[in-house]
Amino acid sequence: MTDTPHPFGVSPRLLDALLGIGVALGVALVIAAEVDGDPGGPPVAYLFAVAFGALMVWRRRAPRLVLALTVLGIFVYYALGFPPIGIAWPAVAATYSAAEQGRTRTAIVAGAVLVAVAAFFRIDEGLPTAYLISYEMFTNVALLAAAIALGVSVRTRRQARVQQVRILELTTAEQERRAAARLQDERVQIARDLHDSIGHSLSVVSMNAGVAAESLGRDLPTAERALAQIRESAGQTLRELRATVRLLRSAPDTGEPITTPGLAGIAPLLEAARGAGLQVDVDVQVPEGALSGPIDAAAFRIVQESLTNVIRHSGATQVTVTAALEGANLVLEVRDDGRGTPAAQGTDGPPKATTIDGAGDSGTHAPPSGITGMRERATLLGGTLTAGRTGDQGFAVRAEMPGRLEP
Repeated sequence: MTDTPHPFGVSPRLLDALLGIGVALGVALVIAAEVDGDPGGPPVAYLFAVAFGALMVWRRRAPRLVLALTVLGIFVYYALGFPPIGIAWPAVAATYSAAEQGRTRTAIVAGAVLVAVAAFFRIDEGLPTAYLISYEMFTNVALLAAAIALGVSVRTRRQARVQQVRILELTTAEQERRAAARLQDERVQIARDLHDSIGHSLSVVSMNAGVAAESLGRDLPTAERALAQIRESAGQTLRELRATVRLLRSAPDTGEPITTPGLAGIAPLLEAARGAGLQVDVDVQVPEGALSGPIDAAAFRIVQESLTNVIRHSGATQVTVTAALEGANLVLEVRDDGRGTPAAQGTDGPPKATTIDGAGDSGTHAPPSGITGMRERATLLGGTLTAGRTGDQGFAVRAEMPGRLEP
């Protein structure tokens, strides 16, 4: 078993050396105290004391071997007739070490063997059984049991510390993973918002630029209105870009949220659509504060992207925006009288989620990528979004989302 660092930074080898010195000195003192008439005592007996202490150097690497040699050494010591030193004291450090290194069963068996053999020979010597049980055996059992219990306790605390470190590492890794996932979600949200905002503004700019070009020299007021609309749309886009850049440049731990207007802020979108020549009808029956923030923001982006698609792809003259709470759900619909997106042309029937899928632009037969983004927004919030032809003429985007998110 490898050395385990001490919690106070003390070298395990130094601790083992100090323990070995303590065992050797303790046994030597007991030997000296038991000698009668010869202050020095038999020299070989002190060699056993040194041997018991020296075994502590290997107590971590080979706890079973150290315990076995200690028990065997005690038997040999008494077989040679040296002064009594007790059976528990020389074995205390060895049984503690075995229990500390996870060899608790071995420590218990070794302790039981020591006590049993010692009791047998003490009874054989004629020692009274009552004295043996009430004093000597009780003392030996208590000392060995305390050593084993202490070893188990130390091992348990050490394992608990290791487990705490492991839990901390796993917790830190999980927090980092969640932070990375949050960062990725925020990046995706920023990408969607920029797509919706800039796409809508550029569609309005492109439409009004065409109106202004056709009106110059023939209808000056119309050209001026178109240019004013271009200026307003470009200014709004620049403001949103500056806000996004400020957010991206801010410190990661500021916790500043990405703010998006809600249904209460769709008036500029409607005015831009009117400026592009569309007749816009609005029926929003959603009380203020009735929607959760993410739902309200998603509804705004769905309206924005839907109007962008109407201006860019449909060739419509009229668009209707409706929003209302039906029970606990928000039902949002943007309907126009145009020909729909390129991918939807030639289709009939009510809107279906499978009518439009994929990504593309007005120059292909795939729908605008904003349709996919709108569907993703609705799905992530627990809702659905369908988009498709509404009959012989017209196109509709319909989203149903929970009005409030569960905490």
